[in-house]
Amino acid sequence: MIAEDAQLHAMLSRLQLTAIRDRLDALLQEAARRDLDLRQTLTHLCTAEVEYRDQRRIAMGTSIAKFPFVRTLEDFDFDAQPSVDARLVRDLAISRWVANGDNVLLLGPPGVGKTHLAVGLGRAAIARGYSTLFVSAPGLVANLAKAHDDGHLDDRIAFYAKPKLLIIDEIGYLPLEKDAAHLFFQLVARRYERGAVLLTSNRSVGEWGDVFGDNVVATAILDRLLHHSHVLTIRGESYRLREKRRAGLLRPSTTNPST
Repeated sequence: MIAEDAQLHAMLSRLQLTAIRDRLDALLQEAARRDLDLRQTLTHLCTAEVEYRDQRRIAMGTSIAKFPFVRTLEDFDFDAQPSVDARLVRDLAISRWVANGDNVLLLGPPGVGKTHLAVGLGRAAIARGYSTLFVSAPGLVANLAKAHDDGHLDDRIAFYAKPKLLIIDEIGYLPLEKDAAHLFFQLVARRYERGAVLLTSNRSVGEWGDVFGDNVVATAILDRLLHHSHVLTIRGESYRLREKRRAGLLRPSTTNPST
């Protein structure tokens, strides 16, 4: 019996069925308790293995994505931001747009939950099996500029072009130099209709000429981003300011009667 157990464990290791190997006794006891037949027991064992592999895949994908914090779509307070179409967000969470190489633009003032939604949609994409990378716009541009100066721009653009979903956070918070805008365009052009892009910005698309310091480049970027896209504009007060006001740290805003 001991020899048979050792042989079985060796075969499970060779087949890389580590979840079944490590939990074999517990899984078989559970199958016996539930009075499962042979086929049902095999399904029970395979289910445990698949769940284990999915958990490992998601954990690895989340680690590679480099999210700035842990957020999920389930955590998002849709009641606090009624301008957000909850049905559309839940539809985006299915990640068909990622599979199709479409883009999502999340626009709105600071503090309304754009990055939270971006991270939540990124985690949903990973759960669906799509590679994802999160980067801030300033960090992205700085890395592209350094690669350009070092003569490795093609390699760096290839790195950012590889994930099925690239999330670029905080477009517009800082103005970009003209050369940086051209580098950003090269990346967008490389990913066009090949990989999905999710961007967050505090500036409307009509202001992107100012953001990029070049109306022609901004138009070229938007032409590609908006071709296959979903645009969500969030209106409302910053979560952080709202909490400070509730705590009495800020006075309620007042309206001038003459306006």
